[in-house]
Amino acid sequence: MSHRYSIAEARSSLPSIVDQAEAGVEIQLTRRGKPVAAVVALRVLERLRGDRPLFRTAYQAFLKRYSLDDVGLDHDFFAPFREKSPGRKVSL
Repeated sequence: MSHRYSIAEARSSLPSIVDQAEAGVEIQLTRRGKPVAAVVALRVLERLRGDRPLFRTAYQAFLKRYSLDDVGLDHDFFAPFREKSPGRKVSL
């Protein structure tokens, strides 16, 4: 079961909303009647974020499994996109 609160209602009901989210209730926050955000328990957020590899790790695994020729990319496909300058100077 989910509950909806306008942002104005949420301001005055935050402790109750947090308790509900912690108990597993889906909470939607609305602006002008349209859902714009959700409040979830920290354990739910951790589950959603967890066990996701870094892009670099996923890309390396992809390259081990498939060659760029198999997917139709030239070996220098990304070369024009790579910034080769040393970057800006920073004084500390």
